[in-house]
Amino acid sequence: MRRKRSEEEHENLERWLVSYADFITLLFAFFVVMYSISSVNEGKYRVLSNSLTAAFSDPQKLSQQAERAQDPIQVGEFKGGQLLTSIPIAENPPSANSDPIESEDGQAAQAQLQAVASQLEQVLAPYIQDDLIAVKREGSWIEIEMKSGFLFASGRAVLSLESIPMLDKLTDIFKTIGNSIHVEGHTDNIPINTREFPSNWELSSARAASVVHQLMKGGVEPARMAAIAYGEYHPLADNGTEEGRNKNRRVVIILQSQTAARYKLPPEQPIDSIDSPAKSPVVATPYGTAR
Repeated sequence: MRRKRSEEEHENLERWLVSYADFITLLFAFFVVMYSISSVNEGKYRVLSNSLTAAFSDPQKLSQQAERAQDPIQVGEFKGGQLLTSIPIAENPPSANSDPIESEDGQAAQAQLQAVASQLEQVLAPYIQDDLIAVKREGSWIEIEMKSGFLFASGRAVLSLESIPMLDKLTDIFKTIGNSIHVEGHTDNIPINTREFPSNWELSSARAASVVHQLMKGGVEPARMAAIAYGEYHPLADNGTEEGRNKNRRVVIILQSQTAARYKLPPEQPIDSIDSPAKSPVVATPYGTAR
């Protein structure tokens, strides 16, 4: 009997863990509440505060607040009675279908290209009449197409003496503007396999480079130019006829709009405008070019 009584009188010494766990839970809840209060949005709090003030002070404003409650809550901070948001809203956002060519810079570049194209047609008029050169106006560029038979001998990439005066006229115009210049070489589909030109790729590349070198000798900035080889893979006509192969053998100079150029002339190298009064335009005469 004594042993049973002593066992019944044994006390539980771990009851303090229950109180400790309750205390920790309350402490955690306290910090959660403190954190929530510290990070409350001031704009939402101000809206709530104004709504409660209006509801208990003036019953007439209660209906107005109820109508405003249907509007989305404005996220931001109030300063000077105005809601300030962190995201600026554009008054006239740009359209997804806006075309850079329609901007003021694009229109100025278009007008400049049209002036250059008119001057090229005037200067190259004798060559255009002989069907050696064609000047084509496009939206963002001017295309000057030259027949390879006028520029080079068959299977060669050395410029003929007859083509040098024409390229000098182009150089005089190109030096007065800052547009990018791409020189493209094209051939027919007749294969070539020499030590100098293993394929039409090398031939078209060498011909484009020859024109670039000639323009550079005349004073056109090298940073504005690029030599591009297309070989036989962009024909204009059927390579099955001699006439078609004649059209496909060509060198094309692409004069790009300044707004569409990938590499532009550095600003520290100013270029005189083609319409500048300091320089008279290039004029074609029976004896060459004159200013």
